[in-house]
Amino acid sequence: MAPPPIKFGILGCAGIARKVSRAIILSPNSTLQSVGSRSIEKAANFAKQNGFPESAKVYGSYDPEVDAVYLPLPTSMHAEWAVRAARAKKHLLLEKPVALNVQEFDLILDECESNGVQIMDGTMWMHHPRTAETKEFLSDPSLFGELKSVHSCFTFGVSDDFLANDIRVKPELDALGALGDTGWYCIRSILWAADYELPKTVLASPTTTIFNSAGVILACTASLQWQDGKSATFYCSFLEDIKMDLTAIGTKGTVHLKDFVVPLEENKACFYTTEKSGSCELQRGMGPKPNEHIVTTELPQETLMVSEFSRLVGCLKFEGAKPEKMWPILSRKTQLVLDAVKVSIDRGHQIVEVAV
Repeated sequence: MAPPPIKFGILGCAGIARKVSRAIILSPNSTLQSVGSRSIEKAANFAKQNGFPESAKVYGSYDPEVDAVYLPLPTSMHAEWAVRAARAKKHLLLEKPVALNVQEFDLILDECESNGVQIMDGTMWMHHPRTAETKEFLSDPSLFGELKSVHSCFTFGVSDDFLANDIRVKPELDALGALGDTGWYCIRSILWAADYELPKTVLASPTTTIFNSAGVILACTASLQWQDGKSATFYCSFLEDIKMDLTAIGTKGTVHLKDFVVPLEENKACFYTTEKSGSCELQRGMGPKPNEHIVTTELPQETLMVSEFSRLVGCLKFEGAKPEKMWPILSRKTQLVLDAVKVSIDRGHQIVEVAV
């Protein structure tokens, strides 16, 4: 007999909460128990607009009866509310970036560990089956060889209203701007390709860093260097056409994803590989041609994320297991690199060593 579903509460009505609330409803091992906001009226409107089940409660704070909290609040509020949730022994699905800096995130982690709370960040593409299949190719020394470089790009163009009013351009709400939003995905993808080995140094480019009038980053580029010679670059922006590219180059092969953050289709996604390719005569181009790999899924990646998180919470609640440490470790490493890029920008685009 399957254990009861994990009861979720949503704390905050940010735009991304719509997608995750749908995922909670679709996930076979979770149920949407409640939504909380600064006012009951706002929570009620959010629930109505997004087709929440009639059983879902609304609160001007958070529901004490839930097992887990999804927290999509502005980054500046993460430390306070994540700590509150952990002290109340509520498991945390925390939206990215997880904090303004690693010091804040460590406070959250300390409370989670002290209270036996599972924490996972909301990097959804990590849970798509394509990610695991792509990793198999990257890990095959006969096909991919040794990783040499990674290049990641996540950009999307926004409206004038976004640039004036969205929380991601407000220093008091999401001071990391595009670096914290689209840059988080780029950094995570680079670390994922590098088996989560931290780079030794990072360097932000002065020519592509763009701020708004309040000093929030709207676009930036950075390069990462490892002790063994690996390198990576990423570009993140709110100012260009949408692009979600990831390319990893090895000594024997290459892998390329055109939509690594959000697949173009919910039920399938693809990636491209080449092995031992080389140049032919100019008029004949390159060879061999890339191989297309199509990966199908019955559930969208955000639902798979919620399902995996709920499974971990269920193991703690019903089986006496301990929290899975992999997910907070990956979050912390991503935050460490993000912090180093921010320091490089703040220091006039100097080379910065990544803290451990």
